[in-house]
Amino acid sequence: MSESRIRSEIDGPIAILTLDRPDKLNALDQAMIDGIEAFVASTEANRAVRAAIITGAGERAFSAGGDIAAWAGLDPITFMRDWIRNGHRVFDRLARLRQPLIACLNGHAFGGGLELAATADLIVMEAHGRIGLPETGLAMVPGWSGTQRLVRRFGSRVVKRMALGGEMFGAEEALALGLVDKVVPKGEGLAAAKALAVSIAARGPVAVQVTKQLINAAEGEEQASAIESVAGALAAFTEDLKEGAASFREKRAPRFEDC
Repeated sequence: MSESRIRSEIDGPIAILTLDRPDKLNALDQAMIDGIEAFVASTEANRAVRAAIITGAGERAFSAGGDIAAWAGLDPITFMRDWIRNGHRVFDRLARLRQPLIACLNGHAFGGGLELAATADLIVMEAHGRIGLPETGLAMVPGWSGTQRLVRRFGSRVVKRMALGGEMFGAEEALALGLVDKVVPKGEGLAAAKALAVSIAARGPVAVQVTKQLINAAEGEEQASAIESVAGALAAFTEDLKEGAASFREKRAPRFEDC
């Protein structure tokens, strides 16, 4: 993942993804988005991972959002189809990661950086950081669920203050507004995020993952798959399923008991 400016590591039961482009305030280009998707795939497949953390390199920014140089030269159709839709798809996958995800904001989170942070279940923010949605000041519209997931998670009024009015919030104000879950001194974000992840990892992994999925469904994040996966798991423990599978193998009609 080094070529995509993404670093990943496994620390016990915790997977950690680091946006590694501090000279550009960890602004996201297409290779980094692809790296995030690869991280999701590898974390989903690793049954030993019980929690995940996403953070940024350096001390100034978690992420300043999408790199203007990565999309400014695209024609409108390519911009819509490749940049917006692909980023949206990857962020959706990250939000639906089966393991709980903690965002560690080691600095500023603007635009796409804040949209990325909002995919997390919990957000830890260092005290020197600021957050906001500056897109309309550049005659742009938030494109990676800033008008959708952020509204579901944080409420329309505070999102309007950022997206329409251009307000930016410091860490303490963000905490008071419910935009982040915990504020810690500069340089202590990753340790705080790891402590949360360790606490999560100590709990029943199946119960934690099902609970996350149900909460996501309540937020409108993945309602259909949540309902069907829980229902499917319930059916998998029944005697009916054992009988159904046996009748298929034995090429006979199933004999189901009364329930």
